[in-house]
Formats: sequence, structure tokens, C-alpha cells
Amino acid sequence: MSDHENAAENASEFQYKQPPQKTIDELLKADQEDESLKVYKEKLLGQGVVIVDEKNPSRVIVRSVELLIDGKTAQSFDLSDPAKLLNSDLSVSIKEGSNYRLSFAFHVQREITSGLHYKHKVKRSGITVENEKYMMGSYAPKLEIQGYKSPNEEAPSGMIHRGKYKVHSKITDDDNNVYLDWQWTLHITKD
Repeated sequence: MSDHENAAENASEFQYKQPPQKTIDELLKADQEDESLKVYKEKLLGQGVVIVDEKNPSRVIVRSVELLIDGKTAQSFDLSDPAKLLNSDLSVSIKEGSNYRLSFAFHVQREITSGLHYKHKVKRSGITVENEKYMMGSYAPKLEIQGYKSPNEEAPSGMIHRGKYKVHSKITDDDNNVYLDWQWTLHITKD
């Protein structure tokens, strides 16, 4: 057997397999005899199933998305109609060299959301110039709004970088559920 075949065989033995998903109630009911573990799980998982919006079957309900430029709110994306958001032409201008980040506020309901992440693909003149994925974390259901801020990024500077960029943004989880999907335009300007 060649080294390549042997390496491929060994790699398949050690691939991560996700354990079967358990509901919050199943997790809370396990190990009931251990009082300290019971208290810890209640702190971590809450009291059980939380439903914020009975009409919305989604685990994650994104309440707001804001673009922060140099720490100040520059643009709030209207989430009143997520379907409309995908088809609208949102446009934001940012001065070259500015620091910016996205801030998300959301509810988690019904069950734990594992591996919530924000992805975006940035194109200029049809060519992908950036493709990023930020891990937002895993969240238990709560009545309170939870939040996440993406890491700071610096807008490119210089004449060659000024112009229009198309951004396709998406919030998903490890189970490939899509909670928000929208497109917007970022203009890098001199002033």
C-alpha cells in the first residue's frame, strides 16, 4: 500500500462525527441525581424550551443588523420583511481606511443553536475579492435578546481600492439553517 493510500485510510478513521442532537428537555432531565450538575445545566440552558414568537418556527430570529463605522452606527438594515431585504438595493458609503464591523441582535428560541455564523462574500466588478466566515457561537434559548459583533475590519485605502463592492451576507448555523440572507453595496470613498 502506498503512503498516500495509507494516509487516506488513516484520515477516514479520525474524522469528527457529530453526536446525535438532544433537545433541551433531554439535556435537563439527564443526570438529575447530581445536584451541582443540575444547577449548572439550568444556568447554561435555562429552564427549558423558550418560545419568543409562536408564529415563527425558526430557532433564531434576527432582530437587527447594524454597520458600525469607527464605533458609531452608520447603517441599520431594515429587517421588517426579510424577503424584501434580499431584493432591495441597500447602499452604504464608508471612508477609506475607516474601521467597521457588523453588530447583530437576535433571539434564540425553541432549541439550542449550534455554530451560528455570519458569512459574506465581497465582489468587485464580478470578481470575488473577499470570502469570510465568522463564528458567532452557540446559544441556548432565552427571552432576552442576544448579540454578536464581528471583528473590526479596516476599509482598504488608496485610489485603486475606491469604488463599489457588492456584498452577499448570510447568517446560518452548523445544521445549514439560513436565518438571514441579504445583499448590499459598499462604496469606499475618499471622503
